[in-house]
Amino acid sequence: MKLATGLDVCFILSFCGADMNRKFPDNFVWGTATASYQVEGGFDQDGRGLSIWDTFSHKPGMVRNGQTGDVACDQYNRYREDIALMRKLGLKAHRFSISWPRVMPTGRGSVNPAGIDYYKRFIDGLLACGIEPWVTLFHWDLPQALQDDFGGWKSRETSEYFADYCGYVASELSGVVKNFLTMNEFVCFTDGGYGGGSQVMAPGESLSIREINRVRHNALVAHGLGVQAIRAAASGARVGIAENSSVCVPVMETPEHIAASGKAFREINAKFLTAIMEGRYLDCYLNSQGADAPEFTPDEMALISQPLDFIGHNIYLANHVEADLSSPAGYRIIPHPMSYPHMHAPWIKVSPEIAYWAPRLLHALWGVKNIYITENGCACSDVMDENGRVCDTDRVFYLRNHLLAASRAVAEGIPLKGYFCWSLLDNFEWADGYSYRFGLVHVDFETLVRTPKLSFEYLSRVAAANRVL
Repeated sequence: MKLATGLDVCFILSFCGADMNRKFPDNFVWGTATASYQVEGGFDQDGRGLSIWDTFSHKPGMVRNGQTGDVACDQYNRYREDIALMRKLGLKAHRFSISWPRVMPTGRGSVNPAGIDYYKRFIDGLLACGIEPWVTLFHWDLPQALQDDFGGWKSRETSEYFADYCGYVASELSGVVKNFLTMNEFVCFTDGGYGGGSQVMAPGESLSIREINRVRHNALVAHGLGVQAIRAAASGARVGIAENSSVCVPVMETPEHIAASGKAFREINAKFLTAIMEGRYLDCYLNSQGADAPEFTPDEMALISQPLDFIGHNIYLANHVEADLSSPAGYRIIPHPMSYPHMHAPWIKVSPEIAYWAPRLLHALWGVKNIYITENGCACSDVMDENGRVCDTDRVFYLRNHLLAASRAVAEGIPLKGYFCWSLLDNFEWADGYSYRFGLVHVDFETLVRTPKLSFEYLSRVAAANRVL
């Protein structure tokens, strides 16, 4: 038997010590995430209505290479295959979104039985494999009819119709779905969809600041109405959101920079998350908007800020914050330098510490007791080798480091209860089309053949061991 050298012993002890901080609680939720328009395809099958993304992606110049989600991953027809992949992966939860126009083709009024039946079959398939469904009611695919007839999120009518839709879906899925999320990432479909700028999303409008603030407020009101509708229709279900608030990370962990990060997180996210958590728009936000500030009533703010059972946070980017007494705000956001490391999609700057600071700030600022990372992942330049494998060591590196930061949060008693990886499949990446691959599973978009990647095996083993590997 070979005796360990002093160096060997030091390595073993340091590894075991680090291992103690890599564990997750026994009831930690491991899952994957997808969105309807990005994976389903079947855009004109079985009575589905058009969404604003169907219209937007067919307009010349709106999506890279003129690509659309007409087929995407064809999950609408291949969902059994994808559920089999999830079963092989071994994670016990899957977050997906319902396509509003598949269930209600015009966004209101008559429903499409084939649409809701599809989701019931999908959910039954998940449950049969021991996978808990987490249902997002809105992941950006607004029915085109609501955009045509009411201006989409420019109108309060759309907010009201959203509540009707939420109530209908929740009533149909009550008893089988325990976790509902009203909306995914407010800023993307409000500012991205109606504000123009460099990140244009459907419907691709360019409104004034005053009009954008009305869109933002209508979306928050819709969320509040949706919460009420879900609770009324699905007794005992838990309700939350999936938000992508700007995560503020102290440039170094000293008291003054940590305090500055908390202040920055609350103020930078004033137009969405802070309004939900506190039931008011902060004065700093209203003052910054001046005459263009959103119009609201106390009743609307009470509606927006109803208690939630959990907060889901989608984490991709960090704002590095330093205390700055020369600034009226008391802090400064440090821009990313040109040399800052990023993944294949250049907007994904590598900041693993967000998996610690997002939960910590949610808990510290608002006492959130049930926190989930509802999206985290990255685009990689995945290439299949001569053996038919995708050895995405860069994605494994990305996941490992974010999970290490998440394990720090749970080790410190921060109530981080689960992690959903974005995404199960390579898919349609909105205005970027199929240029970036985010999946644990490679999809050949010509043949639609699915091939699990190295990261698939990695996350499978992590979840089985319930610790970072």
